[in-house]
Amino acid sequence: MTEPIRIAVVGHANAGKTSLLRTLTRRVNFGEVSERPGTTRHVEAVDLRVDGAAAVRFLDTPGLEDGVALREHIDSLDKAATPPERIRQFLRGPEAHGVFEQEAKVLRALLEVDAAFLVIDAREPVLPKFRAEIELLNACARPVLPVLNFVRDAASREAAWKELLSAYGLHVVVRFDAAAPFVGAERELYRDLATLLRDRRAALDRVAECLEEEAAQRRRAAGTRIADLLVDAASMRRTASADDFADPPTRQRLVGELQKSVFDKAQRCADDLLALHGFREGDADEAALPLLEGRWAMDFFHPEALKDAGILLGKGVAVGAAVGVVADLALAGLSLGAGAALGGALGGAVSQGLGPLGRKLVNKLRDVHELTVEDRVLFVLAAWQLELLRALESRGHAAVDRIANSSGEPAAAARRALADLVRAAQPARSHPEWETGSRLRWREAPQRQALVAAVARQVPAALAALAGP
Repeated sequence: MTEPIRIAVVGHANAGKTSLLRTLTRRVNFGEVSERPGTTRHVEAVDLRVDGAAAVRFLDTPGLEDGVALREHIDSLDKAATPPERIRQFLRGPEAHGVFEQEAKVLRALLEVDAAFLVIDAREPVLPKFRAEIELLNACARPVLPVLNFVRDAASREAAWKELLSAYGLHVVVRFDAAAPFVGAERELYRDLATLLRDRRAALDRVAECLEEEAAQRRRAAGTRIADLLVDAASMRRTASADDFADPPTRQRLVGELQKSVFDKAQRCADDLLALHGFREGDADEAALPLLEGRWAMDFFHPEALKDAGILLGKGVAVGAAVGVVADLALAGLSLGAGAALGGALGGAVSQGLGPLGRKLVNKLRDVHELTVEDRVLFVLAAWQLELLRALESRGHAAVDRIANSSGEPAAAARRALADLVRAAQPARSHPEWETGSRLRWREAPQRQALVAAVARQVPAALAALAGP
């Protein structure tokens, strides 16, 4: 079996080494991330697996803390020795287990790997200590690929860092942001590394290909999950007598119960999207998300959200009346229909010859009221789940800020794409048995699976439309 490519992740304390590894490996719980300097005290390995085997073995190293003094000490060693020989002399000496213990761990790891990622916080000023660290790393005679981290920050000094790195022969530089990676940043990282490790080019190209394949699979799985939510919500139906609906407390309880069911389904979908992208629901300290604040369990039926959705649906993107439902009254995002589903079916049967018997049954059913989820709620539900997906696709596992829900009005193309999603889910309106958990031994019907697949095929277009040009 081919040995994994060994990469030491090195750099000054608090440059974002562990954060970078969390993003590259999609392991939000790897290591410890903190604003305190020197959080990582030991070399820790983590594998990136491809095709079931370890393809890259990363070594997370402690931060370099006193590069200037260490360089002076190494310069005082045998002048006739090569730079790597002087590094080994230092590692055999007492200082490697004393005052320079942390730096020794880094240099020892660097001598044992194929290459190194030099992680640089691009917000830091270019100080002499950083020049000393680069000189120490170069002395180990291993290929070094600088990774400029946090380049999106307004305080970034990217140009100054590139100038310094070029002065030390490090002309291939990767721009990265562990909190919000650029599209394709991982692919470019491995392809740039392949220019330094030509004998491992095939393996690194395979890593880049697998990353793209995994991203495509995640997006398909996410699209299917969102489509399942929309079909689930569209099929929801609750019935009660006309007397129950005439009683305000009873009606309020029924409305609240159905709203809570929608909340719970939306929450589970959001949790599934988080898990799919390697995040955990409880990562409030390190990958905080809005659903932890309860926002995702509040907005789907918020009056302002429903008002905005109603306005949008009225601007040429109406998705049509719900199949088989006559909306008699709107209640906080729920439609109150009279004898809707069965009444609609029997109404059709009357026209096919049931005559007076069919009409009697329809009139009898008028004493039964039904609550269903309005199209505008489905519209809002789809928009916010897609916004969450879009945020997760560009979110690094080192991010600590909260994902903000978009409060602006979607563009016309996005409104049309969202309306297409809602329209595609409409056939579920006439199948209340398609709601997940609607009965004890629920099994998904093939027709429901086909509808979910059809809705899922429209998710990529809606996602692209939300992202804008």
